[in-house]
Amino acid sequence: MSKESVSNHVTVYAGIDVSAATLAVAVQRENREGFEQRESANSAAGHKQLIGWLLKGGERGRVSLEATGVYSPDLAMALDMAPSIEVAVLNPKMANRFAQTLRRSKTDAADAVALAEYSRRMQFVAWQRPGMIALELRAISRHLVALTDEHTRLNNRLHAAEVSATTPRCIRQDLKHSLDGLKKRILRLRKAALSLVDQSEELKPKLKQLIGIPGIAETSALQLLGELVALDPKMTARQWDAHSGLDPANQISRSSVYKPSRISRHGNRYLRRALYMPALVGVRFDPPPESLLPAPAGPP
Repeated sequence: MSKESVSNHVTVYAGIDVSAATLAVAVQRENREGFEQRESANSAAGHKQLIGWLLKGGERGRVSLEATGVYSPDLAMALDMAPSIEVAVLNPKMANRFAQTLRRSKTDAADAVALAEYSRRMQFVAWQRPGMIALELRAISRHLVALTDEHTRLNNRLHAAEVSATTPRCIRQDLKHSLDGLKKRILRLRKAALSLVDQSEELKPKLKQLIGIPGIAETSALQLLGELVALDPKMTARQWDAHSGLDPANQISRSSVYKPSRISRHGNRYLRRALYMPALVGVRFDPPPESLLPAPAGPP
């Protein structure tokens, strides 16, 4: 049976709270009261056993879990590959807000129950599994972010060491050696990312298109592509905005509360970071035409 037909025959609603080693699972089956709960290992063998338990008796399921960094993608892919399961990977903030309407305590088991209720009650948006090249590119781009942060910290330490007469020469040499090593690692990983892009007829024109935007060079383009390529291509501009955490958060209540709008930051921090420097460069060297600028405020 195809994925499209699963939603018409759902008999199992499940929620999974994911941690590094274990999975807390809650299941509500059609025409049964209460929840079945169990714990499974977060491993390939544990995923296989879990899928068999969810679909016992030929049932068809709908599963919700949170996006939890490196701990959830393998589980999401295993569930998505099962022909009778559709899976949703939720923004943790959205899942937590929903859970707060149902529970007072926060435990792994309670979180799993809340996610199962989400599967049953809420509009279900099935996760779109990205390709392996997309996942590898995202992993490399995020590792590059970590190495770049480390390079900045070491560079700051070297600067502080060089202005102090009390710093031993061996420490300055060690810091310089570490910086040289980091530079080589960063260059090697960028080459690996570019090699991945070259292997994909889909990604090569997208990278070229990004680099063609004023303010975006190769480094920023790789970071942006690493985050964007794993997203559902059917997302709307409003959804992309919310995913990045750049959507406006307004705090207005009649005449008593009126705070300046700000970005929500409830989204992908890697994507916001990748956009930051290109935005600064674009504002300075490629400002929008005057017709798109807001009109000056009139007299009070």
